[in-house]
Amino acid sequence: MKLGLVLRELHRAETALARDLLKTSDRHRAEHEVHHVARDLAAWSAAHVRDVARAGRAHDLDLGDDVPGPGPLAPLRTALAELSGRRPEPGLVLLADLRRLHRRAAGVSLDWELLAQSAQAAKAGELLELATRCHPQTLRQLKWTNAMLKVLSPQILTS
Repeated sequence: MKLGLVLRELHRAETALARDLLKTSDRHRAEHEVHHVARDLAAWSAAHVRDVARAGRAHDLDLGDDVPGPGPLAPLRTALAELSGRRPEPGLVLLADLRRLHRRAAGVSLDWELLAQSAQAAKAGELLELATRCHPQTLRQLKWTNAMLKVLSPQILTS
């Protein structure tokens, strides 16, 4: 069976989503809702990474439990965000970041679907339960990015 491949890809995708959410949060501190909600959503993805890593051990996979932080450039991104918070260009950067997050979350959602379907076919109840528990949070991440794009794009693109 190739469930290990699905778990490995899901782990990679959730890790990338968590890291991108943290970067977006740091980059857009002036947008308080984006800053705080992105941090909360990153915590969900970090928990998913740990859960997938735990499930991977049962399939002889050694997946890391930790999500790397936003990296050494985080303080620089924060300082630049504070300096440029009132200029119109940060709005375009925010839209680009939200689009990137939306596409990333859509990919993660697809990976959860693949895991659920393959776990069901393989009668791997623990993996099906994992997908059933975690996928709704990914769908909420996807809905949030979509809602933020709908709310922010008119004012950013028409000003």
